[in-house]
Amino acid sequence: MLAFIQGRIVSLTPAQVVLEAGGIGYQLHITLNTFSRLEGQSQCRLLTYLHLSSPVQGNLQAQLYGFFDEEERQLFVQMLDVSGIGAATVRLLLSSLTAAEIRQAILTENSGLLERVKGIGPKTAKRLILELKDKVGRVGGAMAADVSVAQAGSATARQEAVAALLMLGYTRPQAEQAVARASQQQPEANTETLVRLALRQA
Repeated sequence: MLAFIQGRIVSLTPAQVVLEAGGIGYQLHITLNTFSRLEGQSQCRLLTYLHLSSPVQGNLQAQLYGFFDEEERQLFVQMLDVSGIGAATVRLLLSSLTAAEIRQAILTENSGLLERVKGIGPKTAKRLILELKDKVGRVGGAMAADVSVAQAGSATARQEAVAALLMLGYTRPQAEQAVARASQQQPEANTETLVRLALRQA
């Protein structure tokens, strides 16, 4: 199993990154928080997790996820173990809130914060708290420096934000409406900010 991939960033969106390593291009699904750490970089090392989904028409589907730090990867895996929680929902959680915010919400039983995320209702929030309160905790390991390069708000940023929401499970009308509302709040927002604002409107 892959533990991490280190290589050149070929392409980067708020939901996916393609890394070239050893002549191979790896497409990894990422969260918005990892995206913000990668902006402006030409190379990086991402921790990985290979998620196998239930067979569809007899075919086992595999998706590779990338994480900037161990805290995010560990929480991703822990939340996947919660009954009724899928990878798409977990990625939405980790794109709307930081890993630290989610851990704090679970430890303090702050279900209201979790319910602000699209697709997380009262029952799901309570289930997350119930099943993970005794598991979440501080995660060791060095964290790389935070790198964030502002991208001027523009039609391009809005298009990228819509594309990111589509990859996160929104329908196109939902994505376009959410980004439009986010743009009204912050007309000059970059892609990351637009996606984050849109996610919090759910």
